[in-house]
Amino acid sequence: MTVSIRVASGAGDLALVHAVRREVFIVEQEIPEHLEWDDLDGTSEHLLAVDAAGTPLGTARLIHGEQALAQTGGIEGRVLLGRLAVVKAARGTGLGAALVRAIEVAGQARGASSLELHAQVRAGGFYERLGYVAEGPVYDDAGIPHRTMVREF
Repeated sequence: MTVSIRVASGAGDLALVHAVRREVFIVEQEIPEHLEWDDLDGTSEHLLAVDAAGTPLGTARLIHGEQALAQTGGIEGRVLLGRLAVVKAARGTGLGAALVRAIEVAGQARGASSLELHAQVRAGGFYERLGYVAEGPVYDDAGIPHRTMVREF
């Protein structure tokens, strides 16, 4: 399967990003729609993974600047990865890891020295294999146990 990852650009790409997130978070994980969409979408950099036919397979967003400072407790040099989603058909292919690495590169290009994410606890092992370390206690987010994880660059 040939997959490309790009920065989402324009309304068409953002519609594909939202389609992936809708399928994974709202339909599959039953997260209430009003919790999925937030004002960080408008200020974040979104990555979109598509196959050769242009079918959307995955997405992730990079929260940076003032929004990242607000979300990470004011830690200078830290950006935040959010809304990592891969459709069922593309899971187990390495796409999730590729999206994480692409977000890391985008964060480093913005001068970041670390990346924070809020992982669903069941995905903790995935992030640990990519070099992330758990920080703090488990907490509830949209009815799903989460834990903050961080990777220093």
